[in-house]
Amino acid sequence: MQGSFNFSHTPQLHFGPGKISDLLSIIKPFGSKILLITGAKSFTSSPYYKSILEQLQAGNIFCAHHTIDSEPSPRIVDDAVRKYAHIELNVIIAIGGGSVLDAGKAISAMLPLNEPVKNYLEGVGTQSHPGKKVAFIAVPTTAGTGSEATKNAVISETGEFGYKKSLRHNNFVPNVAIVDPMLTRSCTPAITASSGMDAFTQLLESYLSTTANPMTDALAYKGLRYVSDSLRACYQDGTNLDARTGMALAAYLSGITLANAGLGLVHGFAGAIGGYFPISHGVICSSLMTATNKITVRKLRREKNNDEALAKYVQIGKLFAGNENRSDGYYIDYLLDTIQVWAEEMKIPRLRQCGIDPTHFGKIVQSSDNKNNPVALNAEEMLEVLTMAN
Repeated sequence: MQGSFNFSHTPQLHFGPGKISDLLSIIKPFGSKILLITGAKSFTSSPYYKSILEQLQAGNIFCAHHTIDSEPSPRIVDDAVRKYAHIELNVIIAIGGGSVLDAGKAISAMLPLNEPVKNYLEGVGTQSHPGKKVAFIAVPTTAGTGSEATKNAVISETGEFGYKKSLRHNNFVPNVAIVDPMLTRSCTPAITASSGMDAFTQLLESYLSTTANPMTDALAYKGLRYVSDSLRACYQDGTNLDARTGMALAAYLSGITLANAGLGLVHGFAGAIGGYFPISHGVICSSLMTATNKITVRKLRREKNNDEALAKYVQIGKLFAGNENRSDGYYIDYLLDTIQVWAEEMKIPRLRQCGIDPTHFGKIVQSSDNKNNPVALNAEEMLEVLTMAN
């Protein structure tokens, strides 16, 4: 057990079916000038969009509306900052998937500075953000990234020299998160699968992380229980509100645990791949989860020097198996098999189906890291992961 650790603050949380109806009362303490950020189509075509606009009009709230149609790039963030810098906004509300929430988080952080976001990205820029922002409310419509609970916004520049980096500060944790599982019921099976497997990955990686602590372990374990109970049910019946509620809470918990324990090799790969290829984050993580865990477990078993990590795999295997009195090896293999079976059942695409081929593997490995993986994989083992996932 880790003897000392830090833990970041979390948003003021409003959780549960129907909580979106409280939006107006939540906004009012911040002020009457807002910027509403949504995706280009999915949310604006839902009945909730019309209801929110009616709430805002009834409350005499000035509302500018901005749409995000892809994962946020520096250009997308900078264009929005230039567009709204002249308005003295009181609060920004982002309603959408992880890309919309990350974009909203970055826009709220850059409006007070009115400078290029690239200058402040980790590993890209050279400047430190002072932490000033416009108040920010996050409303997820998918159960995946947990961005509604994190202190970073992920920004991508896609291409040969691309990158996927974070704009990060403790103050960037949303002021408020409204997590209403009703908003996720319109997600397609494909989005449910990729976002849900992303939350699964984040919870498992943070549970196994070399910087995990007792608080993140407790939250990750609980989140993984919700995944075990709810993810397949969501995929099989998108109207199942109990399952949607379970996954919404799992995703929120994954945001808290990743912010405080870090992530492993799946996300190390995802940072590199997301910079080079225009593939959604959830799809990348989902496609790599099976192979990464299999090769990681194999190395842990061979080296026999991290009993704690293997014990954690056993605990989660027991959670998913739902039985007792089997060997530790049985539970580890059960978990690995479950990850693979779920990926196949939910039609998670292979890397090759996303336009990645073996000629790209070397560059991906060179740009990926193992920083919190329970055991570091060497370049040959990382290539094996990519080959297996292809």
